[in-house]
Amino acid sequence: MNKKTLRRILSLVKKYPLSLIAVVIFAATEVAATLYVPVLVGDGVDLITGAGQVDFSALSAVFLKTGVSVAAGFVSKWLVGVFNNRLAFYVVRDIRNAAFDKITALPLKYLDSHPHGDTLSRIVSDADEVSDGLVMGFTQLFTGVITIGGTIALMMITNWKIALIVAFVTPLSVFTSRFIAKRSYTFFKKQTIARSEQVSFTEEAVSNLKTAQAFLHEEENARDFNAYNAAYKDAAMSATFYSSLTNPLTRFVNNAVYALVVLFGALQIASGGGLTVGGLTKFLSYANQYTKPFNEISGVITELSGAFVCAGRIFELLDEPEEVSDKGNAKLSVTEGNVELTDVSFSYTKGQRLIEHLTLGAKGGKRVAIVGRTGSGKTTLINLLMRFYDADAGKITVDGQDIKEVTRESLRSRYGMVLQETFLKTGTVRENLKIGRESASDEEMFAAAKACHAHGFICRLPQGYDTFITEEVNLSAGQKQLLCIARIMLCMPDMLILDEATSSVDTRTEQKISDAFDKLMKGRTCFIVAHRLSTIKNADIILVMEQGNVVEQGNHQALLKKRGAYYKLYSSQFAGGAEASEEN
Repeated sequence: MNKKTLRRILSLVKKYPLSLIAVVIFAATEVAATLYVPVLVGDGVDLITGAGQVDFSALSAVFLKTGVSVAAGFVSKWLVGVFNNRLAFYVVRDIRNAAFDKITALPLKYLDSHPHGDTLSRIVSDADEVSDGLVMGFTQLFTGVITIGGTIALMMITNWKIALIVAFVTPLSVFTSRFIAKRSYTFFKKQTIARSEQVSFTEEAVSNLKTAQAFLHEEENARDFNAYNAAYKDAAMSATFYSSLTNPLTRFVNNAVYALVVLFGALQIASGGGLTVGGLTKFLSYANQYTKPFNEISGVITELSGAFVCAGRIFELLDEPEEVSDKGNAKLSVTEGNVELTDVSFSYTKGQRLIEHLTLGAKGGKRVAIVGRTGSGKTTLINLLMRFYDADAGKITVDGQDIKEVTRESLRSRYGMVLQETFLKTGTVRENLKIGRESASDEEMFAAAKACHAHGFICRLPQGYDTFITEEVNLSAGQKQLLCIARIMLCMPDMLILDEATSSVDTRTEQKISDAFDKLMKGRTCFIVAHRLSTIKNADIILVMEQGNVVEQGNHQALLKKRGAYYKLYSSQFAGGAEASEEN
């Protein structure tokens, strides 16, 4: 087991000292009551060893003490479970909260480079494994250690010779537990990784089921899932095989200890060695209680092996470097909205060039359209403007202020974004529209929805603006995009980023939304990423990107006359249209 992981778990457990102390006290009480019962039973046996020699008054006292001890042990065991469960759930709650907070603080690079299913598996499945390991492991490990120490002490007091025989066999149990634990940890780690890969694939397959069905890819998905399932099965079977060795091996040791105690105890009684029948009864109970914790501890170690692997994966997530902190608390103030990129270079992967020495300027209130082939760097440029990624070199400024010198919150609050991929949270239409401006009045919300022609279909929903958006409320892709556009219109930001903002709406609605955008964009700096070049004819400046560089820039007519990259893109969409436009 990883000692660093153990220390981190213990540091989380120490945050709840009252629950921890309660577990320790009641576990000790349970063990004391359990160990006292064999003493009483042995005394009772000695009181009835001969005919006509039964001391009923003394025997009644033994029965009473036994009942009290059993009751005390039962109550203590129940309280140990209560406080231990509470302790485990508190710790796992803290781990989950920390993991979720970590996700919100991670740079976009991490989320783009790691499967979402793997991240979900760490927060949900792995955290559950940690909880199960703590619930089962902590109590049994603690009570087991106390029981072993208590029983060996009482056996030494009762008969030190037989106690030494029992202690002599102990290393065999320790060796067995250690052997199983080391191999179980390795296979549990493989099992956890295989399960994570299986969850990642399942999440991807379910979220893209419509695409898989459209391309008749169901059989291929089934084969891939069977492969992931087979890998998980192999790892799980290996882990189960080694962990299942615990019970038979430790029981073999237990039976050997029990047989030795019976043999040597009977010989001492027969030879008059001072051991009574009641004393042998006590010894047999202690021998059984002494070896039982080794059996439980072996099982606990197996359970803890899986829990430690899962905890290690969660801590790996928590140890990921967070997004670079803001330099101070400077706020971005936008007056004109002039955006400039000076000698900017950036690549997602070191050694793979993307944007190099890019310099461009966007005057305040101008519409800047960004076009180019897929992979040319259009969305990357947007990511840099919003500081989802930081440039490797160069500088980006807004009204002369370096965006790295101001807080991300103040920068992003100045932009309004409408993306091709829509985002609607679980909630009502009203809540979704007011995400960026919760203080907006209903009248302002209605006006924004009417401006982008979303008010009509919203009113036709079952509860209108109070309709709860779920899978049953079947909104089309275009309707979802209209809600995102209305949300931006309600915010009225200083600058706009439109990344294929009308890709999912029909041509007629697109024209109406474009008219609404014309009003919204008036006096605001706007960056428009578009594949449909007909939507950016009226842009003040069009940037044509290829392999991360701006190869052409100018307005629509000027670029057509150059007969360069933009001309080729436009001609590919409108056969013969370029010449006609150029003539006009």
